[in-house]
Amino acid sequence: MAMADRDVVAARLPREIRVLAAAAFVIAIGYGLVAPALPTFARSFDVGVTAASAVISAFALFRLVFAPVSGRLVARVGELRTYLLGLGIVAASTGACAFAAEYWQLLVFRSLGGIGSTMFTVASVSMLVRFAPPDMRGRASGLWATGFLLGNLTGPLIGGGLVTFGLRAPFVVYAVMLLAAMILTGLLLRGRAGVVPADGLAVPEISLRTALGHPTYRAALAAAFANGWAVFGVRVALVPLFVVEALGRAESWGGIALSVFAAGNAVTIVLAGRLADRRGRRPPILIGLAVTAVATAVLGVVPTLPLFLAASLVAGLGSGLLNPSLNAVVADVIGSERRGGTVLAGFQMSMDVGAIVGPLAAGAVAQILGFGAAFGVTGAVTALALALWLRAPETRPPAACRP
Repeated sequence: MAMADRDVVAARLPREIRVLAAAAFVIAIGYGLVAPALPTFARSFDVGVTAASAVISAFALFRLVFAPVSGRLVARVGELRTYLLGLGIVAASTGACAFAAEYWQLLVFRSLGGIGSTMFTVASVSMLVRFAPPDMRGRASGLWATGFLLGNLTGPLIGGGLVTFGLRAPFVVYAVMLLAAMILTGLLLRGRAGVVPADGLAVPEISLRTALGHPTYRAALAAAFANGWAVFGVRVALVPLFVVEALGRAESWGGIALSVFAAGNAVTIVLAGRLADRRGRRPPILIGLAVTAVATAVLGVVPTLPLFLAASLVAGLGSGLLNPSLNAVVADVIGSERRGGTVLAGFQMSMDVGAIVGPLAAGAVAQILGFGAAFGVTGAVTALALALWLRAPETRPPAACRP
């Protein structure tokens, strides 16, 4: 191993990033609790597959609409305050979901949670960009994403058990987990230098137009769209339904399938962060998109539960290679000396557009042509993003630029 690589491995990430990763773990456990229950809970109001998928899309739609405002809030009131306010909004909306008496109420409450979700997501990534040294951006993003994915691994397993106490129970527990994450982050990051800027104009802001002029940022937007479509949309909306309606298994197996996917993510995500810092951002992204495209297309045609779980694991392995490298690419484009609230919001919006369109389009295809076609279309979207990345240049800073 070269000296530069040993330095990257040995260096310790800043305390703020480790706190954000711990909070991400708590948040993701709660999210994982409701993921297996949400589509089935929506179906309990006597609606079809498309309407059940719309609950997933509505959450992402409100994230999308509010993302530009979240970027401006980060510049005006600071990352930490925006982050904590966002967690509070999601906690309140999730608690309200537990008491929804009709489908439209569930749709409204879940939609409002998207406002808070985009606030704490944009704010947390903004803190990652500013606190991570340039040669550790992959590791920082990997640790933060690992917190989310370990929570996603644990959450569905617990959530699958919680549904035995009723489909509303996971929402109550999730609201409590969000409040815990808000308290944890507020106490540990309070007063940390740079988290809450005294003047939003003190650090120059990179415009979205400038970022869009960078071909790798445009490729990152395409990959984020595909990731949102496949991972945050179709996976949550269709996997539990496929397990119950196509494979004829109990609802709890939907949670297990989501956990298997998360386990695949957990296996590769730390490796992806280190690889992105050592060898560049492109290799893990190219491999991740290729594996995800093939494995996702296979999901809808496997005839047995064991094969479905195996394909979910492979899809998770591919997806785990993407997140740290994509976040590092966006951080490279922004740079440590500039703020990038609108650029981060644009990246987040691209993912949310995928999460909105994916469940609706795939849900409609599943209802007309079957689950196999729905997962096949999702794999094709990911393959298109791969085609753009084949021409995207590398953004990793040279080793000589390390502080």
